This record gives sequence, C-alpha cells and structure tokens, in this order.
Amino acid sequence: MLLSEYSADLHIHTCLSPCASLDLSPRKIIERAKSESLDIIAITDHNTAKNVRVVMRLGEKQGVKVIPGMEVQTREEIHLLTLFADGSSIAAWDEEVRRYLPDVRNDPEVFGDQPIVDEEGTIIRFEERLLLNSLDLSLEDVKQRVERHGGLAIPSHFDKSSFSLISQLGFIPPDMELEALEMSRRSEFREQGRILDASLRLPRIVSSDAHRLEDIGSARTIFLLADASLKELRLAFRGQEGRQIVKKMDSGLTLL
Repeated sequence: MLLSEYSADLHIHTCLSPCASLDLSPRKIIERAKSESLDIIAITDHNTAKNVRVVMRLGEKQGVKVIPGMEVQTREEIHLLTLFADGSSIAAWDEEVRRYLPDVRNDPEVFGDQPIVDEEGTIIRFEERLLLNSLDLSLEDVKQRVERHGGLAIPSHFDKSSFSLISQLGFIPPDMELEALEMSRRSEFREQGRILDASLRLPRIVSSDAHRLEDIGSARTIFLLADASLKELRLAFRGQEGRQIVKKMDSGLTLL
C-alpha cells in the first residue's frame, strides 16, 4: 500500500470555546487550514462538540480531513484530547460528557461567549452552560469511556505548567497505556517532560492549540499514512505497518 506524508494539526478550537476568538468560524478554519497546507485537522472545543459536524461538512467539500474531537477537562483538572472516527461517535461522546459537566451557567462578561454557529459563522444559539469546567470524571474514567466509543485519548500539552499531566500529577501514570502525548509549545517542564517521555517510550505530537485564526498550522505533526483517518493515526502512534510520525514542527522549526 502506498504511504504518503500528511500534515496534521490535531488541536484546534472554534468560536464555541469561550477562551477562543470569535473569528474561528467553521469556514474560516477550513480556509486557514487549506492556506497552511494542512491535510488533517482536529476540532477540539472545551467539553463540547456542538460545532464539530459543521466543520466536518465544510472540510469534506474543501478536501481537508476533519477529525471530530473534544478537549476534555477531567476531575483532576487535566486536559485530554479525545479524538473519534466519525460524526456518530463524537455525537455520542458529546451527550455523555454533558451528563458529567457541572450545571453552571456561563457568564459571557467573565468567560466569553459560547456561540454554536452554521457554516458561515452565523450564530444559531449560545451554549448557556459554562464549558470551562471539570467533568465529574477522573482521568482514567475519561480514557476508558473514550475507548468504548472507539476513540483515542491523548493528554494535551502534557508538560505545560497548568492543566497537564505533569502540573497536576507530577508524573505520567505508567499503567494508563497511552497511545501518545501532546507536547506543549513553550514550557518550563520541557526538559523534565522529555525524560519522562523517553522512559516510557511514548510517541509525541505537537499541535497549535489554536485559539486564534492565525495560530492554525503554526505547530503541526507530519505523519506517514495510507490515508487521512483516525485508524491510520492510531497505526502511526504504534509504529505499525509502516505508519509513523515523521517529524514535529513548531513555527517552522523541526522539534526533537
């Protein structure tokens, strides 16, 4: 089977994340991804997937593979990228997450608006529940539930000084059987993280964690895959059947 290089940014927020720019409409995200020559992106809003399917539809029209996802905040205040194979899986996960998200009303003046939009970015309605909160689920609970939906759970910016494995736990749980770790782009824990990562032989990716339109594609991971799919990404994380991570790039520089 012919393998090719795919450029991927697996951590992108839309305007629905209250900490993200309102410019991050579905159409602008896809336009930016194409201008950055990204083959694969993942939409990962905080604790919700309400804007995912519209970005998937636009991506399909424009030739950009959109992996449906979500950035979940666990009970320990650890952020996890949760990635899925298709729209039905992310919809089921979205419903499950909502059951464990505290019923606290958002204050837009404090946290920002949470708009659910159409392809053009026209607001359909606002998410009234505050998304910047911890689920009533542990790290292990989230991982197990994601895997039951056929998804992958990857610790976000695992070596960052907040909302990460290292900041919250101080170590990488050796019994979690993680597929990969997402590196932070700038972190005082970078050297410590490398040592921990090397000891566990876990593959690393880097992503933009885009909260602004101009951030999309500024950090990316290059994969060798047969096609753009979650199944192929899983093979690459495992180094199976020739699939692999080729390199990681941040602001045009290749990372170790």
